[in-house]
Amino acid sequence: MRCTHVDVLDSVVIGAGQAGLAASRHLLRLGVDHILLDANPGPGGAWQHRWDSLGMDDVHGVADLPDAPAPPRTAEPANRVVPAYFGSYEESFSLPVLRPVRVDRVTSEGELLRVRADAGTWWTRTLVNATGTWTRPFVPYYPGIETFAGEQFHTADYPGPEHFTGRRVLVVGGGASAVQFLGELAPVADVVWTTRREPVWRTDDFTPEVGLAAVTEVERRVRAGLPPASVVGVTGLALRPQEAEAARLGVYGRRREMFARIEPDGVRWADGSFEAVDAILWATGFRAALDHLAPLRLRSAAGGVQLVAVPGNVQGATTSAVDPRVQLVGYGPSASTVGASRAGRAAATAVRRYLSERATPGPS
Repeated sequence: MRCTHVDVLDSVVIGAGQAGLAASRHLLRLGVDHILLDANPGPGGAWQHRWDSLGMDDVHGVADLPDAPAPPRTAEPANRVVPAYFGSYEESFSLPVLRPVRVDRVTSEGELLRVRADAGTWWTRTLVNATGTWTRPFVPYYPGIETFAGEQFHTADYPGPEHFTGRRVLVVGGGASAVQFLGELAPVADVVWTTRREPVWRTDDFTPEVGLAAVTEVERRVRAGLPPASVVGVTGLALRPQEAEAARLGVYGRRREMFARIEPDGVRWADGSFEAVDAILWATGFRAALDHLAPLRLRSAAGGVQLVAVPGNVQGATTSAVDPRVQLVGYGPSASTVGASRAGRAAATAVRRYLSERATPGPS
C-alpha cells in the first residue's frame, strides 16, 4: 500500500540524551528539517534514572553541549543537575523535541525510512539514532539465578547504599560502576566482590594519549562490525578519593573469581565452598538499545553495527556501513559524554552531506 499526502522530514533523531541533543542542535544550525523523539517523560536522558547518591563529583564528567557549558562538579545529585541542564538546553535552542514517544520499529520503504512509535508514524530521509544503552541492562545467566531468595539489583535500578546497611552484599562486575558501588557500600555493609577477569588497575594519570588509545580501540572494533568493548579494558580502573575508606577496609584486595552457581541463600564457588549473601548487585554493564532498528539489518555477522571510519576523527565514526541514511551516535567510540557531543556534530554533517548528494522524493 502506498501512502498519500505524507509529510517527509529530512531527519529524525531518536533519543534526547547528550548525543541526541548535540545532533539536534547541529542539524538546526545546518538548516535540516527534523524532529527529536524521546521516550522519557521529561528531559535528562538516562541521567534522570540514576541513583540519588551519585553526585556530580562522582561521575566521570559531563561534557559541554554545543554552545552551552556543562554544570560544575559539585556534590549535588546528578539525577537532578543534568536533567535541569538538558531541559534548559532544549528550551534555549528551541529543539524540536516530542515526548514521551517510544519508537518500536524503523523500516526501509524505498528511498525513505518509516519510523513507527506508540505516538504515531513519521517518514524521513535520514535517521540519527541516539538511544544509548540504559534501557538494556545486561545480567549474565548463572545456574540457579532464578532460585535466589534475596534481592537482586542491576546498576540500572541501584537503590543507593542506605538500602543495604548492615547486610551482606555480593557485587558482581569489574568496571567503574562496581568500584563505585564498593566504595559506597563497604563502610555500611559487608561486601564481597567477584569478577570474571582480574581487574586491571591504572597507576598512571589518565592522559589524553591514554584516552585516545582507548577510543581508537573501540573504533577499530566497530569498523570491523564487532560489538563495542568497554573502554575500561584499555584504560584500567582507578580509585578516587571517594573510595578511600573502602580501600582502607581492604575490599578491593579481596576479589574472588566468579561463582559456579547461585543458590537460594547465596552462591556456590567453583571449589565447592558456599557464600551466604542477602543481595546481589549486578554491575555487569549494558548493551546498545538497537532492537527498533532490527528491520534495517544493520548488524554484521560478528554481532555489531559496522560504522564507516572518518580519517583523523575516531569519534566521528557514526555512519552505518550498510545504510548511509542511518547515523549512530553514542555508540562505540562515541559512547561517552565527550564523544557523544562530537559525534552529534559528525552525524549532522553526514546527514547534510547525504541530503545534498541525493534528491529523495516523498511517498505519493
